[in-house]
Amino acid sequence: MAADQGVAVQRIEQHAIDTAYDVVHARQAVRKAAVELGFSLIEQTKLVTAASELARNTFEHGGGGTMTLEVIDKGGRRGLRMVFEDRGNGIPDITLALKDGYTTGDGLGLGLGGAKRLLGNLEVVSKVGEGTRVTAVRWK
Repeated sequence: MAADQGVAVQRIEQHAIDTAYDVVHARQAVRKAAVELGFSLIEQTKLVTAASELARNTFEHGGGGTMTLEVIDKGGRRGLRMVFEDRGNGIPDITLALKDGYTTGDGLGLGLGGAKRLLGNLEVVSKVGEGTRVTAVRWK
């Protein structure tokens, strides 16, 4: 993300997202990290909900991939960065994909837009035919 200057990574975990169980595991890993960082219950819920949506997208629409979870620090301020990467077909129109109601599946179309609203800081990079990387950061 553009604001990466001066950000130190304190811990990295990588989790495969290739099954429905992996989506649950991703949620659990995010909750654990959020608790360890001292996020409030409301912030934990936002992080876990967003992670669930992004992990589900990685699995269902992206054909599987990974979640990289990073505990980060910038000038003494700690945060959590989640990077979801898939090997799917990519997103041809990211602006459209971020709008509520847009879906390529059977869902409500709240995944990407909802995650962005919950976290505020969301970056989507996608190339048609190559896959998608979604990076989300939440500062404590």
